[in-house]
Amino acid sequence: MIDSKFLFLSFLIASVATLGSLFFSEVMDFVPCNMCWYQRIFMYPLVLIFLMGILYPDDKVFKYAMPIVMVGLIFSIYHNLLMFGIIPEAAVPCTNGIPCSTKYISWFGFITIPFLSFLAYISIFILMILGRKKN
Repeated sequence: MIDSKFLFLSFLIASVATLGSLFFSEVMDFVPCNMCWYQRIFMYPLVLIFLMGILYPDDKVFKYAMPIVMVGLIFSIYHNLLMFGIIPEAAVPCTNGIPCSTKYISWFGFITIPFLSFLAYISIFILMILGRKKN
């Protein structure tokens, strides 16, 4: 069981991340790379899982969401390591289309779209850990 305040905050972060990714691709016409798609695949269902957990409280929301959050977080960490040049370009899975190292935005010199994804995933991860109630 996750405390309702933490569950709502997780829902809000997942919703903003989902709407933000759609804004960047559909309004700003930024074409997502493969790694961005993988991160989206794991973020989008979190909105529904958290919403269902809010509307119909379930003691298994943590078990439903945490594996998805962890896989998305791993993709996000990997993508940020690529963006910051820690992992070489040769290890990039983006062989067709947009390179994974493309920087559409660079706020303050370090905030990129993959970094925003990382912040969303790590925030949700922390909220879920902090909000988990012991039965």
